[in-house]
Amino acid sequence: MELDTPPTRIGYRVSATQMNATKWAAGEFQRRVLESRPKVAVFDCDGTLWSGDSGYGFMVWTLEQGLVSRSTSDWIDTRYRGYLAGSVSEIQICGEMVQMYAGLHEDELRNAAARYLNLFVRPRIFAEMTALIATLRETGTELWAVSSTNKWVVSEGVRDLGIPEQRVLAAEVVVKDGIITSELIAVPTDEAKAVALERAGRPRPDAVFGNSIHDLAMLEIAARAFPVNPSPALLEAAAKRGWGYFRPQAAEGTEAAVGGE
Repeated sequence: MELDTPPTRIGYRVSATQMNATKWAAGEFQRRVLESRPKVAVFDCDGTLWSGDSGYGFMVWTLEQGLVSRSTSDWIDTRYRGYLAGSVSEIQICGEMVQMYAGLHEDELRNAAARYLNLFVRPRIFAEMTALIATLRETGTELWAVSSTNKWVVSEGVRDLGIPEQRVLAAEVVVKDGIITSELIAVPTDEAKAVALERAGRPRPDAVFGNSIHDLAMLEIAARAFPVNPSPALLEAAAKRGWGYFRPQAAEGTEAAVGGE
């Protein structure tokens, strides 16, 4: 089983609307962001800060590592197949991909997330996004990460970028006495991403960066929206709203699979 959803060559037909979207070169993208002088900047993670789907990849990797029982493995495999077939929703599968670890020690999952990130995610962080975030951090911008991937993976993934765990809004469950439960706290996807930011006291961030249609709601609440490596559905939406977009060099010529589109 693959550890991540593999990127594929772009083969979809570009619509007339999508062709109207303005593509920014790296320098133009950074200039536009920095000239807006954001006090609060919010980033999606999978497909925006790095290539691939770290949530799916971590799920597969932990199954292969034997971190969960065979029955749990069979259950989540069936549920994910249902998601791909359209019978399980985006918010359901994102929640279940966290609930599957119920009964394990949280420290064990944190250590597993660190190992997985070092092996499979850090090598695929987009260089342009790393440079941009470093500059924003130097100018005092408050940085947030919002993702439907589990919080253990996201927190580890953005730690070296300077985004602290207390500013990570991701899929998570209640942990009691160090043991993971199946009680969901939040699953930030689609409109729930905007809701999560509002609950965190950031209802209108200055800049938001996202790559898929599941980021559209939080892109729309931003003073400035910056689509990065947009999926076909987000590119369509961006063009209709007059937004430009940026595609990192490492993502050129590929289209990351985005569920629910």
